[in-house]
Amino acid sequence: MSFRIDQLNGILQFQITRPHIHNAVNHEVIEGLTLFIERMKQPDVHFGVITGEGDKAFCSGGDLSVFHSLVTEAEAWEVHNRMAMLLYELAVQPVPVIALINGTAIGGGAEIASACDYRLIKKTAKAGFVQGRLAITSGWGGTTLLHEKGMRYDHLLQLTTEAEPLPADRLVDIGWATEVYDGDKWAALSKFVHKMKAHHPTVAKAYKELLTTKLREAKVKERILNEARQCAVLWEKEPHHAAVAQFLNRKK
Repeated sequence: MSFRIDQLNGILQFQITRPHIHNAVNHEVIEGLTLFIERMKQPDVHFGVITGEGDKAFCSGGDLSVFHSLVTEAEAWEVHNRMAMLLYELAVQPVPVIALINGTAIGGGAEIASACDYRLIKKTAKAGFVQGRLAITSGWGGTTLLHEKGMRYDHLLQLTTEAEPLPADRLVDIGWATEVYDGDKWAALSKFVHKMKAHHPTVAKAYKELLTTKLREAKVKERILNEARQCAVLWEKEPHHAAVAQFLNRKK
């Protein structure tokens, strides 16, 4: 199994369990995210958490060894469309969702984290939108979501176009990460939610609904799909296929 879902004291936890491949997303992880998002709609869930197994990677994005078989725009669009809509649903969930970033979060992994409400990042971790290295753009809606959430324009443009993972402290400075933690990730999570859990869960849910009103507008979903489409268009181009081939050869 490529994921696990646990619930403890009102906190629903989704963990990608592929540390041997940097917790990269495969089809099974996509199915797991779908289940996780559905489960968060239950009344006994007060917070959601996404993390990766181990201490090296939160998520490295799509598993190229799985998705390299996608050649055409249409084939790429099928996956990007599904992931973009999943991350949109994640962003507008009725409960606050925390990305517990235990290690590197790059590409689609950074997009998953961007769809969450909070991003707690390990002191030694890095994160970034590195899709440009593969001659594509973000394809799961992460750029649009960050823009709609109010990330500063120049910081967002720099994050996406430079395609470089940034250290935790810098990610806090530019407004991407919420807080840096050191030590055990579950202890850091417990400390972070402690004050919020002191109040009735309806409070957090009510504020989440209030603050995501703009995200639920039809035009935002349309922009997210346009982002996914743009990536699919670039996906079938030769520069992308060449970059993927070079990456896979280097891994061998």
